[in-house]
Amino acid sequence: MTINYEYNGVSASDSLEAYTEEKLTTLFEHYDFVIRADVFFKTENTSSDETGMICGIRLSAPGPRLFAEASHDTFKESVSETVRELNKQLKKRKDKMKTF
Repeated sequence: MTINYEYNGVSASDSLEAYTEEKLTTLFEHYDFVIRADVFFKTENTSSDETGMICGIRLSAPGPRLFAEASHDTFKESVSETVRELNKQLKKRKDKMKTF
C-alpha cells in the first residue's frame, strides 16, 4: 500500500495524513487489488462557508483509475465523503471482476 500526498496551497499536516491513511487502510484491506492512492488537498474560494476544503483521491487498480473528489468546510469531512464514494466505485469494480 502506497499513499502519495500532494498539497496545493495548503500546508502539510501529519494529523490529516494519519486520518486519511486510517480511512484508506479500510479500502486497502477490503480490496486487495488496489495498489496505490494519490491524495490531493487544496483550498478554493467559494461563496459558501460549507465548501472550499477539497480532497481528491485517485486509486490505481486493474482497469481504469478510480477518482473521487469532495469539498466541505473541513478536510476530514472531505476525506470521509471521498472514501465513501471510492468504496462504491470499488464495489462495482469488484463485482465486474467476478463476472470474468
